[in-house]
Amino acid sequence: MSGKTLTLLLILAFVALTLGSFIWFIMSWDKSKTQSVTTGPQIIEERIA
Repeated sequence: MSGKTLTLLLILAFVALTLGSFIWFIMSWDKSKTQSVTTGPQIIEERIA
């Protein structure tokens, strides 16, 4: 294999690994274990002008 082909294969392998791990992260996400950012406790703080 030439250097150019090997470099392209390594880049493709990196992209595939990155994309695969992201898809695995999304597919294994468990909503019941984490608190939603938007439905958390609302802290209202008034500023004194």
